[in-house]
Amino acid sequence: MDPQSIKEQLVILAQQLGFEGVRVGKPDLNIASQRLKNWLEQGYHGDMQYLEKHSSLRKNPEELYPGTIRVISLYHPYLTAPIKDIEKELSEPTQGYVSYYARGRDYHKILRQKLKTLSQALSQWCGPFNYRVFTDSAPVMEVEIAQQSGLGWRGKNTLLINRDAGSWFFLGEIFTDLPLEVDELGSEHCGSCNACLDICPTKAIIAPYILDARRCISYLTIEHSGSIAEELRPHFGNRIYGCDDCQIVCPWNRFAKTTHEQDFVSRFSTNNSLAQFMLFDEQTFERRFEGSAIRRIGIVRWLRNVAIALGNGIRGEEEILALKKQLHHPSTIVREHVNWALKRLSE
Repeated sequence: MDPQSIKEQLVILAQQLGFEGVRVGKPDLNIASQRLKNWLEQGYHGDMQYLEKHSSLRKNPEELYPGTIRVISLYHPYLTAPIKDIEKELSEPTQGYVSYYARGRDYHKILRQKLKTLSQALSQWCGPFNYRVFTDSAPVMEVEIAQQSGLGWRGKNTLLINRDAGSWFFLGEIFTDLPLEVDELGSEHCGSCNACLDICPTKAIIAPYILDARRCISYLTIEHSGSIAEELRPHFGNRIYGCDDCQIVCPWNRFAKTTHEQDFVSRFSTNNSLAQFMLFDEQTFERRFEGSAIRRIGIVRWLRNVAIALGNGIRGEEEILALKKQLHHPSTIVREHVNWALKRLSE
């Protein structure tokens, strides 16, 4: 069948599943791999040792999935509320701010299933072909692949930006042996704007396109398992899982698209009191975040993050009592951050 007809059908099927952007590339990842190597050598990745592994697979899609000659790159919006409503939550000292991507069901499972459904539907239409799907999994250089396919450009905050949709979306890839026409590389449109660098609470974007994860709130609240440096804690505000500041401030996100995908609807419209979160035990945490990406960080990191947010908040009776109830928590990490919060609220 004509590759162009297959590509047109691919776009139709993808849009029916909620994917707004679909592009095809044959990425050359040599330069990007060297940039990653340099970044790792600087230690900017912190505890994310997995980024040091499988460099050959990351560099060569055909090694990760033999037979790959094209990579289909797609984005799926995840916003279900106006950005202005999200921004207001950062000024609520008794409430915990959760990065918007994690507020619904775990996107890994949702996106992976959508990509499989898309591939199966396309094979029924054009005949069998080989493929493997990815979404924020395995050693895949998602942003670089998406950029080279023409899906957008890498912003100064290191995220992919699309001029029609901003950056509030998930990325997914289909490695395939389909000989589809390759899309043209797009242009960059950050220009002289440094809004993301200026807004970053901990100044983790140390230069355009360079992120020091060791200072990044998203990394520290999600990936990092140990103690958080005291000098950084006051800058966390009420952020307890991730950070969206560089996206909120990005001018291109005035074009951000919303989605009708019910699995991405926020579970945090009500009842996200920091004091109540501080009282969670492991069973409550596991039950409350079943099916959510948040569950993967575990109860210790959760309580650590909430303690910091409480220390940055108001000196209310409910908040103080909640902190004191965790003073004898089995984890030294939790106890350390609880004591810090109580001391800070008493100053």
